[in-house]
Amino acid sequence: MNRMFPNQWPPAADQQASVGQEFIGLSDITEFLRHYVGTIFACLVAALLVAGFYNSTTDPTFIASAQILIEPKLPQHLQEGGEVDLSLDTAQVESQIAVMQSEKIAAMVLEQLKLVDDPQFNRPQAPTLRERFKKIGTVLLDASELRKSAWLTSLAQHFGQGVPETPVTLTDYQKSRRSMLIFRNGLDVRRVGVSYAIDISFTSLDAEGAAKVANATADAFVREQIETKADAAREGGAWLEMRLKQLRTQMNEAMAKAQEFRSRHDYSVGGEATDEGGANAVPTLEELEVTAETYQKMYESFLQAYTNSVSQQSYPVADARVITAATAPLYPSTPRPKLMLAFAAVAGLIFGIGLSFVRHTFDWTIRSARLIRENLGVECVGELPPTTRRRESGHLDEVARYPHSRYSHSLRKVRTEISLAETSRPIKLLGLTAVSNDSSKSSVASNLATLYSMSGLKTLVIDADIRRPTLTTRLLGPSGALDKPCQDPVRLNIVRAPGRPFDLLPSSVVDAGHLLSPSNMEAFLLDLTARDLAAYELAAYDIVILDLPTLASGADELIVGSVLDGVVVVAQWGKTHVQTLRELVRTLQASRTPILGVLLTKARAMKSKPRMKLVPRHSSLGGRKSV
Repeated sequence: MNRMFPNQWPPAADQQASVGQEFIGLSDITEFLRHYVGTIFACLVAALLVAGFYNSTTDPTFIASAQILIEPKLPQHLQEGGEVDLSLDTAQVESQIAVMQSEKIAAMVLEQLKLVDDPQFNRPQAPTLRERFKKIGTVLLDASELRKSAWLTSLAQHFGQGVPETPVTLTDYQKSRRSMLIFRNGLDVRRVGVSYAIDISFTSLDAEGAAKVANATADAFVREQIETKADAAREGGAWLEMRLKQLRTQMNEAMAKAQEFRSRHDYSVGGEATDEGGANAVPTLEELEVTAETYQKMYESFLQAYTNSVSQQSYPVADARVITAATAPLYPSTPRPKLMLAFAAVAGLIFGIGLSFVRHTFDWTIRSARLIRENLGVECVGELPPTTRRRESGHLDEVARYPHSRYSHSLRKVRTEISLAETSRPIKLLGLTAVSNDSSKSSVASNLATLYSMSGLKTLVIDADIRRPTLTTRLLGPSGALDKPCQDPVRLNIVRAPGRPFDLLPSSVVDAGHLLSPSNMEAFLLDLTARDLAAYELAAYDIVILDLPTLASGADELIVGSVLDGVVVVAQWGKTHVQTLRELVRTLQASRTPILGVLLTKARAMKSKPRMKLVPRHSSLGGRKSV
């Protein structure tokens, strides 16, 4: 008879249930959120605290903006017939923006507003972490003076006073470079769309100071344009003046030669003297007059250019003008408490859900029936909620004390699942085992025996966990021993559990009779079938429940499960690891122990539903048959 791994459930029902539970549903998401609500809430609170710390320790900053418009035009001396406008491409506009962001403009603004020696301007906008804690300490110190609390005062002094800072002396060059860096970090120059308008913004801790710097930057750019044009006109005028002197000299010389030629009254067109190449060696009057006229025209043209250059030096016009002056803003741009808190809340929720997902991914403890099926290949016979928070192992008579509780209702479903299990023979010899001693195995055995007894079945509980005899200790006292020595045969040592509706075979008798050996256990169970009422008035038992040793006690003690009709593995929700539970299942399979399934205890999320049989089969627990 093959009893190694019996078919426990109908194939059709099993396939339908498995297919229905493979997908993630709303119940899975709800269970995930319910289990990790603490982690998500902690991340949310931490993010809000960080946002509150940032808002309370960050100084408000203000942004002031000014706008200028670039209007490219031809110089006056190159225009014909009126004013001519030019168009600029993107590269030319970006070049103007680069000029505004240059150190030349920064130096002009720093010199105009005397910002190098301004402590308000040179204060860093982003305080260090130490300065933030110092600011919080100052607030706490003020609050402690009002509340007169000793611990608050000490905490405030710890944060607020600290180690005194040594002032750092900077050179003039370092001061100028520091001011230059602060100015360039606070300046923002952007083109407005595709227009020629440029927006100049400056961020500062002072609203008035931000407006002054933005206006000074726009004025400095316009002034730089004027100075550049004036310098260009000045340099061009100097070159034109030098060129005019040369042209005047050349024109005078050409006119003098022509006048000298006329004074000789020689009006011949060509001369007789020629050079070796056949050309005239002496120029004619016509040539001299043409040369003189040419120099005269060049001189007049350069004289006109020189006149325009001089006029530009006296009144240069820039290609840019300010169209909007900066004003002091009424409200700070940063920090924005509401926006920061909203962002922190969203970030905290996202981080909390992500952290919970990572924890869930690397969490290999048993938390669902689907995880048991996918990793162990066995079914979950039920899930039991926690019975009480005061006692870890739970009450041994929970179903008798609270018959209408969730625990009692769930255990009745488990009993039904066990009775409907398809094994090679009816379930009369039932074993309960676990990975470790913290799975409430003994509590389940006691309450399950109580349920069987309350339904009219005569029940025997064998405390086979000799290393940790919880049932014997809690039902018969701390010693766990009988008043009289063990009798032979072993069945004579069965006693009535005090205050319980079932009988109990103590662990001391199991240990003394070596009943953990499969042969001895089988002989004991056969001995219970003897009808020798003269020797011992013992009625037949309908169900026998064995509280088996755990995997932590040793795999050799679990071999006794091979003589049973079925064994239920008890696992604790959220604590029993999949790997250790898989090792226990393999150990039971190796000893040819029929496994009925896994029972989850202290389950926080109840999702399993009892399986409905398509064809009802006769329960072996309905009659009073002997073992």
